[in-house]
Amino acid sequence: MAVVDKAGPHRDSRSFSEIVNDEKYRSVFYQIVVAIAVIWAANYLFTNTSANLEARGMSAGFGFLSSTAGFSIAWSIIDYQAGDTYFDVFIVGIANTLLVSLVAVVASTFFGFVVGVMRLSKNFLVAKLASTYVEIMRNVPLLLHILFWYTVSAALPRPNTSLELFDAFFLNNRGLYMPAPVPGDGFSLAVIAAVLGIIIAYVIAVWAKKRQLATGERFPAFWVGMAVIFGLPIVVFVIMGSPLSFDFAELKGFNYQGGASVPRAFCALLFALSVYHTVFMAEAVRAGILSVSHGQTEASYALGLKPSWTLRLVVIPQAMRAVVPPMISNWMNVVKNSSLAIAIGYPDLVAVFMQTSLNQSGHAIEIVAMVMLFYMTVSLTISAALNYYNKLVQIKER
Repeated sequence: MAVVDKAGPHRDSRSFSEIVNDEKYRSVFYQIVVAIAVIWAANYLFTNTSANLEARGMSAGFGFLSSTAGFSIAWSIIDYQAGDTYFDVFIVGIANTLLVSLVAVVASTFFGFVVGVMRLSKNFLVAKLASTYVEIMRNVPLLLHILFWYTVSAALPRPNTSLELFDAFFLNNRGLYMPAPVPGDGFSLAVIAAVLGIIIAYVIAVWAKKRQLATGERFPAFWVGMAVIFGLPIVVFVIMGSPLSFDFAELKGFNYQGGASVPRAFCALLFALSVYHTVFMAEAVRAGILSVSHGQTEASYALGLKPSWTLRLVVIPQAMRAVVPPMISNWMNVVKNSSLAIAIGYPDLVAVFMQTSLNQSGHAIEIVAMVMLFYMTVSLTISAALNYYNKLVQIKER
């Protein structure tokens, strides 16, 4: 006798309503729709822009980069002449931007840690001074900082009455003049020794940490590492006959000649970027330290650690888990905010490439795109590096 299935024929396929209401399929559908919309918009902008440029007899493309740029640049850390190409101008702008940004990042990070710790000091005067500094500096726009310090720098002495330090560094209303290193034969070996010293110091630090975790005994890895980093290249430097000399700046006529120098605009921009971004770094450090349980400090004191050791070995390493994320934004902001240098005439990438080169060549789209790509690349690089470090300092779940 045949058995009839009262439930009807079995269906393997899902109904349309079930597919529509499934979150997985809906997300894929919306992503496809968004991708199609983005591709259509990009194609529309490209074709429309190309048609408009063609109608006006303007060419598009990056061939202009090999054309001669008929202007000079006031200051550059790499060689540049007025007859060089627009691509050379692009490289000069990148070099000038990265130089001031790198120094400002280091300065703002270092002083940010100092000010952040000062704000938590038990000394009333120290804490209030740090708090006043933070509240004043962060509530003034960065552009005003730059203009203010550039104006103040104009009040520096003239070259013949420069502020001197060790008869080698001279600061006046035209800039900062300093000795320029002139490497000789064999100096490259000292550089290699310095790199090797850094590697050895890192290996020692890793070994010392593993040894401390295994035995509880502390090894002075920091001081030994510093001795290797500086001692090894110094020994090689002396053995090679000290292959390094310095070209000192000398006052000749109305200004200093020789040596190395940075213009007044560089000094003002560097000072403004450092002063402004220090306060945000300080607040990140203060918040990170406050995020560490006070029981950690009490436990370290109970073990006999000095306050300075407690801060350096217990509090700061744990605070870095909270400090790194805002530090990423702060570092990226330093690089991006350096573009305000155009207000005081410092020849950064925006000033020499997106302004002067754009006005002469007329390739606005290409130049703006290249500048945007540079800032995006630097920001993503900073983000990737610090995110990698952030993963290293995060608590690993077992």
